[in-house]
Amino acid sequence: VAKVGTPSVELRDSTFGAVARSVAYQQLAGAAASAIWGRVLALFPEGEALDPAAFLRKRDATYRKVGLSGAKTKSMKSLARHVTRGDFDPANFYDQSDEEITAALTKVWGIGEWSAQMHLIFSLGRLDVWPALDLGVRTGWAKFRRCKPPDAKKFITLGDSYRPYRSVAAWYMWRVLDVEDWD
Repeated sequence: VAKVGTPSVELRDSTFGAVARSVAYQQLAGAAASAIWGRVLALFPEGEALDPAAFLRKRDATYRKVGLSGAKTKSMKSLARHVTRGDFDPANFYDQSDEEITAALTKVWGIGEWSAQMHLIFSLGRLDVWPALDLGVRTGWAKFRRCKPPDAKKFITLGDSYRPYRSVAAWYMWRVLDVEDWD
């Protein structure tokens, strides 16, 4: 705590745009993902929430030109179709369990457990999510413990000791990576 401070997360609303943002950030460094996401948002009217119907109207090539991969475009369009069909509404996630939300999101092409967990933590503020698939969390945990990073399967059980605040523990593991003199 002395080296990284107290946890703070600026929550995003649970919207189509917030879920799409988590897709944009999959497997990319924060700065690169932020730049691409900024260019995607610039395709739409400034200050307006990202609308799933408007997202569907743009051609895939438009998204490729701003740096969004074909797979991420496909995933976001699948998400937009689910939302516009009424399969689920991210605004209703506040009243649902983590399991219900994860089940809904992972029905979308290209959205897996990791993306669902990021939405639970950073949009819904859920305190007890353990993103065992996140390499950064596992690497931070290993740096903190001064050992090799565990595989994701083993890491699931290692998170049990942090209940009911596994999201807070994960936040610290991400921050540990930013500390150069961790001794």
